[in-house]
Amino acid sequence: MTKLAMFATLVALTPLAGFAETTPGSHFIENWDLDGNGAVSLEEITERRGDVFAMFDQDDNNYLNAKEYVLFDETRAADMENNAAGHGNGGGRMQQGLTLEFNDIDADGEVSKEEFISKSGAWMAQIDRDGDGVITAADFGPQGN
Repeated sequence: MTKLAMFATLVALTPLAGFAETTPGSHFIENWDLDGNGAVSLEEITERRGDVFAMFDQDDNNYLNAKEYVLFDETRAADMENNAAGHGNGGGRMQQGLTLEFNDIDADGEVSKEEFISKSGAWMAQIDRDGDGVITAADFGPQGN
């Protein structure tokens, strides 16, 4: 099974209950809250970013090159389109933290696994609007976005 197929399967198996359509941030929390406690920690962000990186590193060389990033961008865009209500107003902040520009620390046009993982804390800080050290539904929605 290819990495893309594994990702598609993972997304397809993610529950999309009516709750997810009305609660801002629910889609993100469902996908990133690995222990199911309703809050996404830095450890969960870091682990999940490693999983996401591996899914798109098609040649397994520990770098996302321009071609792999195009696939990554297209997949994220499709996810945003299909699950916009479950992202809430934090969707833009989430997407920015996954871009080539955000993660390419040395500006060489590709992102190493180390670069991608090392940006976990900065990405979490963008999403954790209330600054409590975890990402919950309170970090999404219309207030102060």
